[in-house]
Amino acid sequence: MEPEPDLDVDLRSDTVTRPSAGMREAAATAEVGDDVYRGDPTVNELERRVAETLGTEAALYVPSGTMGNQIAVQVHTNPGDEVLLEAESHIYRWELGGAAALSGAQTRPIDAGERGVPTPEQIQSGLIDRDLHRPGTGLLTLENTHNYRGGRAIPKARIDEAAAVAHDHDVPVHVDGARLFNAAVALDAPASELVETVDSVMVCLSKGLGAPVGSVLAGTEPFIEEARRVRKLFGGGMRQAGLIAAPGLCALENVDRLADDHANATRLARGLDDLDGLAAADPETNIVVVDVSGTGRTAASFLEACTDAGIGGVEFAEHTVRFTTHLDVDREAIDTAIDRIATIVEA
Repeated sequence: MEPEPDLDVDLRSDTVTRPSAGMREAAATAEVGDDVYRGDPTVNELERRVAETLGTEAALYVPSGTMGNQIAVQVHTNPGDEVLLEAESHIYRWELGGAAALSGAQTRPIDAGERGVPTPEQIQSGLIDRDLHRPGTGLLTLENTHNYRGGRAIPKARIDEAAAVAHDHDVPVHVDGARLFNAAVALDAPASELVETVDSVMVCLSKGLGAPVGSVLAGTEPFIEEARRVRKLFGGGMRQAGLIAAPGLCALENVDRLADDHANATRLARGLDDLDGLAAADPETNIVVVDVSGTGRTAASFLEACTDAGIGGVEFAEHTVRFTTHLDVDREAIDTAIDRIATIVEA
């Protein structure tokens, strides 16, 4: 494994944030108990707060967003069921085939393009009924914001349209809401409204909200009761987890400041788009996707130069890179990144 790069401005992801002094203090002083026995008061409070924020009956603290998504797949489906999802979604692209490996489900991807959510017509066409020859569709998954589509904030109407078609066929709907709060801030809508017509949702505390670890899966009480069993099956049952849940409670106070990340992302995109050879559209949230083909470099070559200059990013495609703003990157750091990348482009 390569050593951690020495970066002055780390824009690889909004997961690279360091916990604040307040989060460290909350962890040190958290009241704890055994969460497997539901005896950790800090975890219980975090689950209550997230369920209240999302407008669901209950919630479950899990170690990671991937685990939260995969728990949802298992609870909603039976082995052999098809999971209908977007072709570039995180569940399909970045979770190691977990739906098949963990739940025996097969996936049917739909290319929604820049829209991010399949149209009702695409969903209708993708749904299959269970019969002698076909397993049937067991779940529709959506993603908000959509990571690979450039952090696109999906409007409530599109979520509702998609869910309505699925529900007409008695198919449940799960939302991978790793950055749901970014979507809520960008759309100026409560997070609860964005997911009020779906059956389950997962939100990450360790991305833009800055917690050191953890995500929360939310849904009905029966769904969460079964999810608790599956969390145990997947090895996610935790003991004195209040030590990491306490910073998660602090992270919930960071929702409104996501607007700063969005503003910094726009500043970064415009600064890079002004450079010869780079093309970057204004982002909807905190993810900036940059086409570097005009520089004559591949994304890998361009990022190597960025790393040497102390700027972190990730490769999205052969000639596309992603930069992600977060609470550890202020406006001055954005300007530093633009200046150093300008030097790379001009070299």
